[in-house]
Amino acid sequence: MNEAGLSDATGAGPCLVVDQLGFAWPSGHTALNHCSFSIPRPGLWMLVGGNGSGKSTLLRLIAGLLEPSRGRLRRPLKAALVFQNPDHQLLLPSCGSDIELSLPPGLTRAERLQAVEQALDQVGLAGFRQRPIHSLSGGQKQRLAIAGALASRAQLLLLDEPTALLDADSQREVLALIRALCSREEQPIAALWITHRLEELRWCDGAALVERGSVGRWQSGESLQRRLNPLRAGRPEG
Repeated sequence: MNEAGLSDATGAGPCLVVDQLGFAWPSGHTALNHCSFSIPRPGLWMLVGGNGSGKSTLLRLIAGLLEPSRGRLRRPLKAALVFQNPDHQLLLPSCGSDIELSLPPGLTRAERLQAVEQALDQVGLAGFRQRPIHSLSGGQKQRLAIAGALASRAQLLLLDEPTALLDADSQREVLALIRALCSREEQPIAALWITHRLEELRWCDGAALVERGSVGRWQSGESLQRRLNPLRAGRPEG
């Protein structure tokens, strides 16, 4: 791995470019300051940082939920945000009806049903179309939220500490799912994953530290974990 820049070996353009991005809250607090980085290719890319480092604000800017005060964002891929708490984005009573909210317009009824089943199958929830959401475990709810993102035809997933509220088994399931989606031979996705769990860094293709509103250089997850291991990871950023 090229730790200096992780150049794109595929010949395709980058999946995301963040150029000198800045953002300040109405209170005057600067959350991001001349923040620049790119995602060079499909894969699982992780950002780690302490409380107030700006990592969650950055994800919301990329998702279009906030407007930067300066700088430039280039998003050639359709992006979808996956929240830390899936209950904040699962709106309808059944798995299938919720996924249908994410489908592109213009599909026939048969195409909609096929797309729902395909999205559920991709996240290991085959046969769950009529399953009530309230009956799902926390890990299953998070996988359903990911299925909704895939059903929207997003190719860039923005994951804001998606395992923070899950038990150890569900954490591994969600990590393995995203790793598989990013590594598949046909149409691999790009995923930008915010985390405070240093042990998750071993799953990624590249990791960077967010400090004082800026993103550091990409390096291997193992390298960043060794660098940060003496420090205790803080609680998830609110």
